[in-house]
Amino acid sequence: MLLLDLVYCLVLLLLSPWLFCRAIRTGRYRRDLAAKLVGRVAVANPEHKPIAWFHAVSVGEVNLLGTLVPAFRMRHPDWLVAVSSTTETGLVEARKRFADCSVMAWPLDFSWAVNNALRKVNPALIVLTESEMWPNFLEAAKRRGVPVVVVNARMSPRSYRRLRWFAAARRLLFNKVARFAVQEEEYTQRFLKLGVARGKLFTTGSVKYDGACGDRGSAKTRALAVLLARHLPAVPADKQSPEAGRSPLILLAGSTHAPEESIVLGVFTRLRLRFPHLRLIIVPRHPDRFEEVARLIEQSSLPFVRRSRIEEPLDKMPAVVLLDSVGELGAAWGLADIGFTGGSLDGHRGGQSMIEPAGYGVPCVFGPHIWNFKDAAKRIVEVGGAIMIDGASALEAALARLIGDQDSRESMGAAARRLIRSQQGATQRTLDVLDQVIGDVRLSRRAA
Repeated sequence: MLLLDLVYCLVLLLLSPWLFCRAIRTGRYRRDLAAKLVGRVAVANPEHKPIAWFHAVSVGEVNLLGTLVPAFRMRHPDWLVAVSSTTETGLVEARKRFADCSVMAWPLDFSWAVNNALRKVNPALIVLTESEMWPNFLEAAKRRGVPVVVVNARMSPRSYRRLRWFAAARRLLFNKVARFAVQEEEYTQRFLKLGVARGKLFTTGSVKYDGACGDRGSAKTRALAVLLARHLPAVPADKQSPEAGRSPLILLAGSTHAPEESIVLGVFTRLRLRFPHLRLIIVPRHPDRFEEVARLIEQSSLPFVRRSRIEEPLDKMPAVVLLDSVGELGAAWGLADIGFTGGSLDGHRGGQSMIEPAGYGVPCVFGPHIWNFKDAAKRIVEVGGAIMIDGASALEAALARLIGDQDSRESMGAAARRLIRSQQGATQRTLDVLDQVIGDVRLSRRAA
């Protein structure tokens, strides 16, 4: 642990000028600094109940816990739940979603910080989402006898290739995890090849299927529809073109990364010449890029509005809406007729989730780089619920096809929705895995 601390300190020292400049420019890294650096956290537990500590890296994983945590609390009403997140946006969303739980910042992986945090929280169970494993934290949990479970676990091709060559890193991480509740069998096979014992691995499916809302009549979606003037006002008959009097058809580009915003804006500008009733809602994946994307839209000369600056409902929906808010993407999918899921064109991100729009029956287009959601993407495409394109050059044609063919949009949306419904149930299977671990803890305590 001392060696890791030295490595972390060196990395932090090397990055400190960049971190300082970014903190000044964006305001990031300032909040919850004591919690991150020294593990200064607090969990109220006057009745000394067992505590389950759930951790989510950012907003996407917090949304996943929005399904799992309530189900855990229903099954274990005698337990308390603490929730942590790494990013500031994740913490904001967690504090909204879990207002009656202790919510705290995840400590940096310094031995003193993780030991402090574990001592203050004193959990009986730790639940990590997807792939967030840090060696000092896992070692400290093991020494305290606290079992760690990784839920919705995944192993991307990139991570697999890296870990294949580092046996020491695998031992530091995998040997200290009690169970892995894995999203799909392909990931399970990769864990096996990396040396994880079969008895630790359970293919439970993705909890994200269970979290797919699909209710276009939800209060959040209705409120956003009113705010954005989802329906255009009537146009005088003598001024109508064949397209102009229609209700707007909404294309939502969700969880985008650079350079996808530029690509989407260029495609949208050309499509608007053919389909004047088309509107675009664009949602960058990272809040610190909101300003950058706003400048891109300004340069396009398209009429647009920023969600953060709307105080009263709009009279008319502009060509482009920049959804520069946190936690509203789910509600916005309920407004969409067609979708593009980001992180799928540049070859670096591995794609963002297409499960949520599919749950709403939104036919989506995405690029070929979707290894983070390979199984979900494959299934949705196979049932005819989405279109995977080879690259950015094919985006315009795919979207034009969907815009011009309402029957195709509706049949694809229905197929996507049916698939999501058929895949649900991972939450209960994941809880069964957690119950195994809880049972093991109780047996060991009785034996002691």
